[in-house]
Parts: sequence; structure tokens; C-alpha cells
Amino acid sequence: MPKAVKGVLIECDPSIKAIILKIDQEQHDYIVEDLDDQTLVIKESQLPRLKEKLEEVHIPVLHCVQQQLTKMLKVLADTQQMPDESGSD
Repeated sequence: MPKAVKGVLIECDPSIKAIILKIDQEQHDYIVEDLDDQTLVIKESQLPRLKEKLEEVHIPVLHCVQQQLTKMLKVLADTQQMPDESGSD
């Protein structure tokens, strides 16, 4: 006999969906159905746990992006010539 599972429709960026797919690969605990590039059906009972996992992944990724931006801004600042502030042209 078929078994029904309560699900929640999730729409997200393809990059976030890829992270969710990666998380689900381990034990297949979260995804009920992969609908398209931006849409998934997630088990309703697992939604809070999936949010926690996404936050765990998001913090290191955000930190890495911030480090890269800081490096890029420093390189940009080092390569740009600062204007002369003496007031003479």
C-alpha cells in the first residue's frame, strides 16, 4: 500500500538547491521530490533540521566569501593611485 508523506514546497536559487541535494545525499532524509531547477518538496518533519544544516553550511561559506572580498578590496586599494590632497592641481 502506498505511504503518504507530508511535504513542503521549497523554491530557492539553484545554488541553494545544490547544497540541499548535497546534504540529502548522505541519508536521503529530506527530499521527497526534486521538481525542477529551483523547486523541491521537502519532508515537513525534517524542515527545521534542514534549516539548521543550511545555517551550518552557510556560515563557513559566508566567511570564505568575506575573506575573498577583503583580499580583493585590498588589492584594488593597493593598485589605485590615491588623489593628492594638497589642494593644488
